[in-house]
Amino acid sequence: MQYAEASPTIVSAPSVTPRAYAWVVFALTFALLLSDYMSRQVLNAVFPLLKAEWGLSDTQLGSLSGIVALLVGVLTFPLSVLADRWGRVRSIILMGTLWSLATLACGVATNYGQMLTARFFVGLGEAAYGSVGIALIISIFPAHLRSTLTGAFMAGGAFGSVVGMGLGGVFAARFGWRSAFIVMAIFGAALVVTYALTVNERRVRGSAAAATQLRQSRPGFSMSLRNLFAGLFSTTSVICAYIGSGLQLFIMAAVIAWMPSYLNRYYAMTPDKAGVTAAAFVLIGAIGMVICGAVTDRVCRHSPPRKMAMAIVYCLTTAVILGVAFQLTPGVTQLSVIGMGMFLVAGTAGPAGAMVANLTPTPIHATAFATLTLANNLLGLAPGPLLTGVLADHIGLLDAFKLVPCVALFAAVAFWIGRLHYKQDIARVQAQALAAAA
Repeated sequence: MQYAEASPTIVSAPSVTPRAYAWVVFALTFALLLSDYMSRQVLNAVFPLLKAEWGLSDTQLGSLSGIVALLVGVLTFPLSVLADRWGRVRSIILMGTLWSLATLACGVATNYGQMLTARFFVGLGEAAYGSVGIALIISIFPAHLRSTLTGAFMAGGAFGSVVGMGLGGVFAARFGWRSAFIVMAIFGAALVVTYALTVNERRVRGSAAAATQLRQSRPGFSMSLRNLFAGLFSTTSVICAYIGSGLQLFIMAAVIAWMPSYLNRYYAMTPDKAGVTAAAFVLIGAIGMVICGAVTDRVCRHSPPRKMAMAIVYCLTTAVILGVAFQLTPGVTQLSVIGMGMFLVAGTAGPAGAMVANLTPTPIHATAFATLTLANNLLGLAPGPLLTGVLADHIGLLDAFKLVPCVALFAAVAFWIGRLHYKQDIARVQAQALAAAA
């Protein structure tokens, strides 16, 4: 039996946003996501310099990286609800301003405590950006592009990490580590100004009438907490998508955070060369995220349950390839195999995002993606760098990396359970949508 892409809703606002303007909105929202992750990941490129200058342990370095993801995980849900109420565009502009200023504060920090505080505010600014940004984008594009758009948008995080680590390493080596943060802050501030001058709520929603209808259709704070949670966690499949996505991103977060240090310690690379080389691996992951999302949409357009199967394949293949890679002796062969694993490591992002969109009501999509972001951060992006750092302090970074790919096996189990329930879950969601529209 075949199932169409679900787009459960209560009342939908007419989609009258001009196609060209929709792509402008996508491009600027994507560019701000680049800034988001540039500000977040530039820290990893200067790990060796901070460790030497301030005498920090690997656990402390991991905490500087993990606190941002932790704040994102904890605050993404409430801030996304506020963004739905206050306006997604205005919220995006405010968030971009905050993380840019906080990144500038990182550049003038003089000790671990000040850096940790500045990183706290980076996390506060970035907390809801991913969920609000993707909710804004999918609201102005066709439903059948969801895996592609979700994968492409989330790949912006990886692309931003590439630029942040690559340029950060170069600037740190030539002008000092503080310059790396200052450059990222200036770039973010310039994008915020451009976004504010180009994107506004009325044009995104299409018209004043569409905006009114959209506000009436959205639950905002008028929807009961019970109904909101019922929409977010109504099916086994969507819960499994949250969990599987978060667990799989544990691996990517760990590798992104610690690859510059790994190359510095085991390949004797200088910080700038290690940053650029590590950025190449993140770039491979970003390209893989986009391609895997597009392939998933292509293969599964007439059979959405296959998206869960595709996610399982990405997880298992990642576990095998990266598991083998970190058993190899450091050298060209090992780096090549790591590159193969990184291509697939975040391939689950597109399928997971599409499943969340398909299995939750349209009026709460921003909150649903906030829940996905919560899972991604609490299960993956926050603990990945931190726990890897703790393991590295006890058994060494190489042995820590040998254990990290095992997490993909647990992600595969979560997606497998979701796949078992998907057909009945999607049928129920579609039936509820039809009943609500009647």
